[in-house]
Amino acid sequence: MVSVITVNYNNTKVTCELLDSLQKISYPRLEVIVVDNASQEDPSGIINTQYPSVKVIRSQENRGFAGGNNLGIQAAQGSYLFLVNNDTEFTEGLIEGLLEVFTQFPDAGVASPKFHYFFHKGTIEYAGYHAVDMFTGRNSMIGCHEPDLGQYDAIKATPYAHGGAMMISREALAKVGLMPEVYFLYYEEFDWCEQFRRKGYKIYYQYKSLIYHKESMTTGKNSPLKTYYITRNRILFMRRNVQLPARLVFLLYFIFLTVPKNTLQFLLKREATHLKAFWRGIAWNMKNLRYEL
Repeated sequence: MVSVITVNYNNTKVTCELLDSLQKISYPRLEVIVVDNASQEDPSGIINTQYPSVKVIRSQENRGFAGGNNLGIQAAQGSYLFLVNNDTEFTEGLIEGLLEVFTQFPDAGVASPKFHYFFHKGTIEYAGYHAVDMFTGRNSMIGCHEPDLGQYDAIKATPYAHGGAMMISREALAKVGLMPEVYFLYYEEFDWCEQFRRKGYKIYYQYKSLIYHKESMTTGKNSPLKTYYITRNRILFMRRNVQLPARLVFLLYFIFLTVPKNTLQFLLKREATHLKAFWRGIAWNMKNLRYEL
């Protein structure tokens, strides 16, 4: 059995669209769990009425991406757990292709499908990740914005799964543990993948499985919330996963290049809320030093 887990936050309509797409696939053994992260309106009534087989877990507080998914993981019964963003749409063969990875590769801990943009089908969002640069703290998705011409049609190991859709084996999860909740939003799947790799597991990209992604339906493409957590968690990820002296090089790069550049850009664009969010992200790390390696 595969447990499909998705987190809803003030976006019941989008979540229902995902559940509609689930009804169109033929894989027979699915458990579907929706975790509501303390939305203003409780979606339980709508979901229970329209999708009676779906289990709804209502959190009394917004626990973020990791915390919401962890609630679902703890309630799941499946041998494999498939964490998906609610702003995605399933395609036929998605589940079967991901399960094939675990059968074919005994060292697989996590597997992600190929991503296409929902509103630009045929255009790749994700076909694996490049590794995070240990000096700049940045990385990028392979194939992003390219037309899908089959150029990435090979199963391969990749540094990181896509947080919008990642299948985990229960066996690996038992050894690694839950997703790190300190991040709240962004970078948590990167940190989690690092933990899987430290336990000897690999992360795989499966080209045979395709999912469509509506992208940033919850946080917005360019919000102060996103600026805060991207800044805060970029630094936090490097502190937790990069050893000296590379971590020192990153800090010098961030202080002398990233900070002046971003500060100047926000000032020139008169984006005061983003500027405050950026500096709050830095300040959080200065106040929370206990999360070092």
